[in-house]
Amino acid sequence: MKAPASAPATGSVAEPQGPRWLNDEEQRVWRSYMEGTTLLDDHLDRQLQRDAGMPHVYYGLLVRLAEAPRRRLRMTELAMLAKITRSRLSHAVARLEKNGWVRREDCPDDKRGQFAVLTDEGYEVLRQTAPGHVEAVRQAVFDRLTPEQQKSLGEIMRIIAEGLQPAEAGADLPWLR
Repeated sequence: MKAPASAPATGSVAEPQGPRWLNDEEQRVWRSYMEGTTLLDDHLDRQLQRDAGMPHVYYGLLVRLAEAPRRRLRMTELAMLAKITRSRLSHAVARLEKNGWVRREDCPDDKRGQFAVLTDEGYEVLRQTAPGHVEAVRQAVFDRLTPEQQKSLGEIMRIIAEGLQPAEAGADLPWLR
């Protein structure tokens, strides 16, 4: 948020506890980031809904399962990898189960734990959907950036992600809720 017209100058000695308002350039960067991520999320969701009848988050779950050994992950690990709440994951897996793309299995060594398992049908949907999705990602992001910009974007997003995932116990992270 930009400083209101009546706000004291940033860094003012008189008000050390006040907000650190964004300057004009920071405001431009922030708004560009918000517009870009909102439009990108919408673009990818529309592509996946059109091609596979699923939102982007469901596609991401199928990808994580496809990459896992034996195409299975504990639900808690899947929530962590997808960066979503356990409640949202449970709802998504229920929908994927209804489509026959995922099934749940009880964990033999933990009575409360469950695995999400990618079915053969789910793997086939992913295999058919992946080419169109990767092309949508390529056109929306990578084709618009130079190799240097791609590298910078990756480094910037890694720094942001690492800063938002504190390692200390009790951190308020989606998959812990």
